[in-house]
Amino acid sequence: MKIYRGLRRFPSVACAWTIGNFDGVHRGHQAMMQRLRQEAAQRGLPVGVLTFEPHPRDYFAQLHHKPDLAPARITTLRDKMDALAELGIDHAVILPFRAELAALSAPQFVQQVLLDGLHTRYVLVGDDFRFGAQRAGDLAMLQHLAAQHGFEVGCMQEHSVLGLRASSTAVRQALQQGDMAAVTALLGRPYAISGHVVHGRKLGRDLGFRTLNLRFSHWKPAASGIFVVQVHGLARNAPPVPGVANMGVRPSLDANDVNGGRVLLETHCLHWPPELGAEGGYGKIIRVELLHKLHDELTYASLDALQAGIRQDCADARNWFAQNHTQTRRQTTRDRI
Repeated sequence: MKIYRGLRRFPSVACAWTIGNFDGVHRGHQAMMQRLRQEAAQRGLPVGVLTFEPHPRDYFAQLHHKPDLAPARITTLRDKMDALAELGIDHAVILPFRAELAALSAPQFVQQVLLDGLHTRYVLVGDDFRFGAQRAGDLAMLQHLAAQHGFEVGCMQEHSVLGLRASSTAVRQALQQGDMAAVTALLGRPYAISGHVVHGRKLGRDLGFRTLNLRFSHWKPAASGIFVVQVHGLARNAPPVPGVANMGVRPSLDANDVNGGRVLLETHCLHWPPELGAEGGYGKIIRVELLHKLHDELTYASLDALQAGIRQDCADARNWFAQNHTQTRRQTTRDRI
């Protein structure tokens, strides 16, 4: 999959598109991509996804100084692009959502973005699709404009999982509740976060629990708390490593530390691959699957209390793996296939 930031470098090639934020790339999104590939194949067109960064609601939350308007983020941009590539998408355009884009009327969006920028011949959207300034454009307007400009519009109805509408909102709610089984059902895969392992404060090694740190670039992740996890990518052709992880801002620590109060995913491996050596994790791209939530972040009165809390979390994680050994082995086998 080729990734383009903005419209300037997108080649002059006719394409079939879908448009959205696709946070989580859940099973509803997956069904849409499957339908889009089918429609594109019938027309002999490559398949493209137009998405936005930041999320439009992030932009308006910052513009109006109302952080509650911003949605909790399910996936990082890296993970979203990886998930789309796995679904057979040919092109992904990441359009910066700024004042200029927000001000485009619905007809201007069609002309400047869909036609001039993306050379659209077919576009597939959901039945609740809105576009243009003030969200004035809807499916009916898009169909009317398409008839004027000579491209086709398809409509995708909602997709249900376990009797629930598959949506990013449903995934966020399940993550907030710590219902990882529901998250897995909605996503069609275990929930995971990937990224480069970065240096942190290195307090973990002083406490006897060294960690692999991933920075979650968005300030408002959908998941938070202490999780039983599996770490993929530490060693080539090796099974995932069991661990326990903290996703959040570490309320027991100084917010002015080296991490600057940013959200981190800090993972302690329950056993360390010896071939890596003590410092072998830094710089690696790893994927951390969040399998089970133990509890929300806690505030500890002292480092001794924090150390005791981590020790208990590790014991609870080992107990969970012992009780779920068969299920975890099945997931690992699927990863190797």
